[in-house]
Amino acid sequence: MRFRLTPRETSFYDMFAASADNIVTGSKLLMELLGAESSARAEIAERMRAAEHAGDDATHAIFHQLNSSFITPFDREDIYALASSLDDIMDFMEEAVDLVVLYQVEELPKGVEQQIEVLARAAELTAEAMPHLRTMDNLTEYWIEVNRLENQADQIHRKLLAQLFNGKYDAMEVLKLKQIVDVLEEAADAFEHVANTVETIAVKES
Repeated sequence: MRFRLTPRETSFYDMFAASADNIVTGSKLLMELLGAESSARAEIAERMRAAEHAGDDATHAIFHQLNSSFITPFDREDIYALASSLDDIMDFMEEAVDLVVLYQVEELPKGVEQQIEVLARAAELTAEAMPHLRTMDNLTEYWIEVNRLENQADQIHRKLLAQLFNGKYDAMEVLKLKQIVDVLEEAADAFEHVANTVETIAVKES
């Protein structure tokens, strides 16, 4: 890590960690949705909405701190990119849950559970990685594994699309389910964006 002569604002580290922990909460709610009866889904969606609002608050706090700090722990554009990508993950997960409820989906297609399992694992890895931003140590395995998970998510997504278009579902159901699996894929992409941003920060700080 390069030597600095100036002090750095360290509260960003805690805020990034809190944002990532909230994403873990969101991923657990996604997992809960899988096994829930249709009648219980609205309540899960409400809790997910609250978690998404908490994520927004965490993102706004980071931006406020960024705008009011003269010295930052790493480049301002990287802080903004990291906070925005973390916020995107939560937005996509909340959107997926909301769509399931709004579209009154009775049964999700086989394979969605694999999508959500990938997201849950990526959430855990991201939450584990954020505290390491203080030292930039032990992060390489994190971004390698998240990129691997995103590739896995791509494969699952393609199989789901093939399943949706195999003639089993009517056209309207295909439109509904495709939007849900597409949003879950966007969440996986957002995890990769976070990992790529962390890699960029680590390279600059090395």
